[in-house]
Amino acid sequence: MTKISIVGAGAVGAQAAFYSVLRKLGDIVLVDVVEGLAKGKALDLQQCASLLGVDCKIIGGSDYSLTKNSDIVMITAGLPRKPGMTREQLLETNAKIVKDVVENVVKHSPNAVLLVMTNPVDAMTYLALKVSKFPRERVIGQAGILDCARFRTFVAHELNVSVNDVSAVVLGSHGEEMVPVPRLTKVKGKPLTELLSKEKIDAVSSRVRNAGAEIVNLMQSSAFFTPGVAIAEMADAILNDREANHCCSVFLQGEYGVNGCMGVPVVLSSKGVKIVDLQLNAEEKALFAKAHSSLSKMHSEVDVFLSKL
Repeated sequence: MTKISIVGAGAVGAQAAFYSVLRKLGDIVLVDVVEGLAKGKALDLQQCASLLGVDCKIIGGSDYSLTKNSDIVMITAGLPRKPGMTREQLLETNAKIVKDVVENVVKHSPNAVLLVMTNPVDAMTYLALKVSKFPRERVIGQAGILDCARFRTFVAHELNVSVNDVSAVVLGSHGEEMVPVPRLTKVKGKPLTELLSKEKIDAVSSRVRNAGAEIVNLMQSSAFFTPGVAIAEMADAILNDREANHCCSVFLQGEYGVNGCMGVPVVLSSKGVKIVDLQLNAEEKALFAKAHSSLSKMHSEVDVFLSKL
């Protein structure tokens, strides 16, 4: 049976586990520093699986040995974002947490694929890559898949169409400098730029960039339904070799003319991740370069953090 370990049994981790049960992805392990939280949610989910008719084993605890021989490890542990807090402000605290998580899961599951959720996700994906020493195909950040879902939702509402008729592309950082790409975002095959005015496109793009903060301000905590489903969708694509097209944060080595972890279109399959190199126009390249400049500073902060250890 396939094994998925989820480190961080908070709202996002629990939602990822629940959706993994719904999709019948395999046995599930929940790990959290609060042992009772992981055990309690695992027990609740096991009973839920029975009701759903899903035959899988779900356990929880604080001991990383429970994660031994995992096929997928989802990293959702970390300090949640608070109102007024930027993802960048989370970096130092969450870097310590993610480093500890990665060291422990790699020890027990050296062949796993790491799916990183913890914010700031591009920087934490970079950190996980450095600490694990895994090939870049096996360290993937959940970023654009969430942002694309938000972009598709807002476009569908604006045009009063089914969200299933909308495909979206969001590049760059998972933050204020993310790059929604209207030219490559399609509605029933037509570019968004042919369907909405520049003013409306700019308004929708702005809302996408601030979608996370919008939810934080409304309910005083981060989103968890969509992030949890998004990371489970990534696991599904990898475990079932779906060759699914998504936007994720991966380590670029010259693709798009840059180096570092950023959100780009990829194909997710049993081989991990394959980068899709889109042809961007001058404006899109400039926005992507701006996002890269910002993320490069955060990657440098991660390098400094690791050098002090």
